[in-house]
Amino acid sequence: MEKQKLPNSTLILVFGIISIVTCCCYGVLGLIFGIIAMVMAKKATALYMANPELYSGYQNVKTGKILAIIGIILNVLYLGYVIFLFATLGMDGIMNMNQDIMEQYGM
Repeated sequence: MEKQKLPNSTLILVFGIISIVTCCCYGVLGLIFGIIAMVMAKKATALYMANPELYSGYQNVKTGKILAIIGIILNVLYLGYVIFLFATLGMDGIMNMNQDIMEQYGM
């Protein structure tokens, strides 16, 4: 009997990668992708563990889950940093900091 591919195994991997890549979007977008990847990975793992001989592609699920965990951690750290900046500097302080950086690099 031919093994079927686990449902959403590639999508879990892609969402795990996206959660890491988008961690600089104030930590929100990547956090969403990471959480979705974790939920989907949990469902796919449960399906695979019920009948491991029927499915292939579990390696993508494991890799996607690891990437999602890393992405969630990075996004939570960056979101905490952004909240800290808004709490201490405010919007005007952040805008001034960005303007100083742009002037420093000649943009």
